[in-house]
Amino acid sequence: MTTFRISEAAALLGVSADTVRRWVDSGRLAAARDDHGHRIVPGAELAAFVRDRPGDQDGHGERFSSARNRMRGIVTGVVRDGVMAKVDIQAGPFRVVSLMSREAADELGLEVGVVADAVVKSTTVVVERPDAL
Repeated sequence: MTTFRISEAAALLGVSADTVRRWVDSGRLAAARDDHGHRIVPGAELAAFVRDRPGDQDGHGERFSSARNRMRGIVTGVVRDGVMAKVDIQAGPFRVVSLMSREAADELGLEVGVVADAVVKSTTVVVERPDAL
């Protein structure tokens, strides 16, 4: 069975280790202790916890969209030309790059330092297991 240390679970969820500890201490997230006394979270429990959280992962409630992959982050770069804009967002450990019309970037007010949600919907998603490579 796959298990995660508190710090690993925090990294996967994009929160602090202290937040995960509070969830465990309050009983919201199940955890056990390993042979060394460290808290570990079973992978199935972590997956169920994420699935059962209300609304999107940031708790903003229901969204009317078929896109389910949302990552909140900070805009780290915006490059505009006459027609297009390239927007870089750092969402936890992930860098997301979006190419969009300049008009859309302007309407959204995208500038370095602004918080934005990267919403991903794709017909092709490659899934890899880092431990199986």
